[in-house]
Amino acid sequence: MTTALLCSNPLYGHVNPMLAVGRDLAARGDRVIVLTGSRFETATLDSGLEFRSFHGAADFDERDPASFVPDAHRYSGIALSQYQVESTFIRPIPDQWRALSAILAEEQIDVVLIDSLFVGALPLLQRDPGKRLPVLVIGIGPLAQFSVDTPPANSRIRMASGPVARVRNRLLNEMARRVFFAHAQRLAGQLLIEAGGQKPDGFVIEISRLPDRYLQLGPREFEYERRDLSDNIRFVGPLSSARTPGAAESLPDWWGELGDGKPIVHVTQGTLDNHDPSTVIRPTIDALADLDLHVVVSTGRSPIESVGPLPPNARIAEFLPYDQLLPLCDVMVTNGGYGGTLAALAAGVPLVVAGAAEDKPEVAARVDYFGVGIDLRTGRPTAHQVRAAVQRILHDASFRRRAATLRDAIAGYDPFRNIRHEIDTVLTERRL
Repeated sequence: MTTALLCSNPLYGHVNPMLAVGRDLAARGDRVIVLTGSRFETATLDSGLEFRSFHGAADFDERDPASFVPDAHRYSGIALSQYQVESTFIRPIPDQWRALSAILAEEQIDVVLIDSLFVGALPLLQRDPGKRLPVLVIGIGPLAQFSVDTPPANSRIRMASGPVARVRNRLLNEMARRVFFAHAQRLAGQLLIEAGGQKPDGFVIEISRLPDRYLQLGPREFEYERRDLSDNIRFVGPLSSARTPGAAESLPDWWGELGDGKPIVHVTQGTLDNHDPSTVIRPTIDALADLDLHVVVSTGRSPIESVGPLPPNARIAEFLPYDQLLPLCDVMVTNGGYGGTLAALAAGVPLVVAGAAEDKPEVAARVDYFGVGIDLRTGRPTAHQVRAAVQRILHDASFRRRAATLRDAIAGYDPFRNIRHEIDTVLTERRL
C-alpha cells in the first residue's frame, strides 16, 4: 500500500480536483492524507480521506476575500495579478511548509502530490531529487511554463511564430521575472529562507520543471507548442466535472423547459469570483433578454437574489450539474475558469470568455487561439459585446466544429489511469 500526501491551496478550484485524485487512489487501496485549509475538512472526510489542516496565513477562506486580498479593488491588470500572486500563493509559504514538514516528520510518506501553485513545497522541491521524496504536481490551471515560443502567461499578448516573435518572447519573459514580478520574487526569496529553503532559481510560481512529474489536467490539444517544454510534463487529460460527494442535487422545476429546441446559452462566473454578478452574469442576461433562446444561469452557490430581475427567457439556479447541462448547450459564457472551460469543451460547447484575474486571461487566450470561442479581452464586458459574441458563435458553425474536435480529443484521455501510471512509474524508478 502506498501512502500519498496531497497538498492543496485552500481554493475550491484547487481542492476539488485534488480530492478527486485522492478518491481514486484510495479506491485502489492507497492511504491518502490531504493537507489543505480547515474549510475543506468535511469534504475531505466525506471523500474517505484523512485530513490535516493548515494554520496561520495558509488557512484562509476564499469566500471571504477581505481576509487575504483586502486591497484587490485598488488594482487592475498586471498590478492585480501581482497582488493576487503575493497574497494568495507567496505569503502563505512559511505556514504551508511548516504544516507539510510536520507531516513528513510524523508519517511514512511514499509520494507527495501538490497542486500547481502550492509554492510552500519549494523547500522540498529544491532538494536533490535523488535525496528527497518523489513529488508530482497536478496542473489545475493552464500550463504556465516560460518558453521562447510563448509570451508570459496572463499578459494578453497574442501568440505569434517566427524568429522575431521568439526574440520578443525572450525579452517579455525576462521582464516578467525581473520587472513585473520583481517584488514577488524578493518576497518569495525572503519567505523561503525563513522556511528553511533557498531563494528560487527561476520564477517562484513557475515550478513545473522541478518535480518528478508535472501532470497537466488538460489535453495536449489545448496547449501551445513549445520546443523547450520540459520532459517531465505529461498531459493526462481533464477530470470529468469532478465534484465532492454530496454535491449532487435535484434538478430545478424548470429543467423540462429546455427541451423545446431553442438554443441554450449557459452563463456562469464559477465558484469563486461570483460575488458581483454585474461583471458577466448580468450583462449576459441583459444582452440576450429579447432573443428567442434560453439563458441558463448558475450563480455558483451565490444567492439567486443577487442577480436581480430576470427576463422571460432566463432560468437560474445556484448549482447545476454540468454532466447533464452542458450536452444541451449551444454556447457557454464564462469568466474563464480552467475547469469549467474544459468541461464545456469536453461537451463540444464553444465559449465566450470574459477573464480578468487569476489565470482566466490565459484561459481566454487559449480559447481564442484554438478557435473554440471568443475572448472578449475584458473581465467586465458590456451587454453589446456579449450579444455580438454569442450571436457570432450561434451563426458561425466553425466554432462548434472546432469545439467538437477538442471534445473528441478529450474523450481519448483516461486521466485517473494516467495519474496512477505516472505515480507508479516514478515510485518504480526510485526503487531501481
